Amino acid sequence: MNLADALEHHARARPDQDALVQGERSISHRELRCLVRRAASHLRSLRLDAGEVVGVALRDHLEHLVLLYALARARLVMLPIDWRWTPGERERAARHFGARLTLVEPGAEIPGIGCIAVDSAWHRAVQQASEDGEFESRGDDPLLLCLSSGTTGRPKGPMLTHGQFLRRFWTHWIDLGLGSRDRYLSATPVYFGGGRSFCMSVLFAGGTVIQFPPPWEPQALVAEVERRRATSLFLVPTLLRRLLALPDSRLAGLASLRLLLSSGSALGAGERREIRARLCANFCEYYASTEGGGISLNTPQDQERHPESVGRAIFGVEVEIAGEDHRALPHGQVGRLRYRGPGCASAFYRDAQASAEAFHAGWFYPGDLACRDEDGFILLRGRAGDMIIRGGINIYPAEIEAVLMAHPDVTDAAVLGVPSTEFGEQVAALVCA
Repeated sequence: MNLADALEHHARARPDQDALVQGERSISHRELRCLVRRAASHLRSLRLDAGEVVGVALRDHLEHLVLLYALARARLVMLPIDWRWTPGERERAARHFGARLTLVEPGAEIPGIGCIAVDSAWHRAVQQASEDGEFESRGDDPLLLCLSSGTTGRPKGPMLTHGQFLRRFWTHWIDLGLGSRDRYLSATPVYFGGGRSFCMSVLFAGGTVIQFPPPWEPQALVAEVERRRATSLFLVPTLLRRLLALPDSRLAGLASLRLLLSSGSALGAGERREIRARLCANFCEYYASTEGGGISLNTPQDQERHPESVGRAIFGVEVEIAGEDHRALPHGQVGRLRYRGPGCASAFYRDAQASAEAFHAGWFYPGDLACRDEDGFILLRGRAGDMIIRGGINIYPAEIEAVLMAHPDVTDAAVLGVPSTEFGEQVAALVCA
């Protein structure tokens, strides 16, 4: 199915429920269906053919999310481009991925690239477009180009279909419990993978997305959660640490949260314990990648029993640890983590060299070193390129960083290898106290 098909159902089943909220503005599910159809009709009127790439370089406002679903409805491929990038960085991404057109903020056109500003003229054209057009629904249509790098080096990212993205949604519902009753507070940029996919997932399920774009002060976020009675929230570790810096008396507004999610980098065992005690008891860590979506889930129960783990594989995902010969390694042995599943990409778009390095025989290798115990819990040991070989011994920076972070006076730590005449490499640590 086309992901936008779900909006048709919600317009009938829950027409007056809020779909999108930001500030004093709200859009019901009935209105969202209408806006998406009109915007899709207008996009088609620009002589864009199904499968063509359209860049999206927009701020975190409601129109951004409307347009993501409009592009899906029109069977066009969305290319997220961070509006914060320099003009040269935005131009490089749009050109590399062959964007036929890029939607931009007024006055933020990209030199040398065909752009249309989402301004008052755009909104007038959308209002005049038809919402009664016929739209074909196909699950194997390309939907999204997820950039995993490219601001300084060669742009890189996979092409995902409607069907693959839908299977990523499945894990949000099955493993995380997100659904039609959720009031999800979107407090991270829509450009980024987690921020975008959770917003789209909640809308697909018929829930409510409340836009609260960064930058924000921690106390303002707490107030917004309380004001909107938000039930779910996704934050990266850096933002969680800012909340933890507040006294308990200023965190009471988070009481409505049923689910607090984190991804992007691992937290220490002490930090997880404090988050569960002070922010939200149902705090989950979601280990994921741009190319393959979710990999594993670290539940509150597992965090306590397996403090060094990032959890076990989520629904529909198969995880293995492999050696350099691509053969699976036994439990407890460190190697290259790989995984596969119906939501995982199979290659990088327009990049055969990078594809050969990261994809092999149906598996995706995100570049992490890890091991698994007999119960299937995954323990990360660093990045493949970060491993230190000291006197012939493999040393994994993540293990040393975990020890350093356990010290009460250490707020952050990074371990790296430095050249050594005697040992080849020596271990160095950078510590913030």
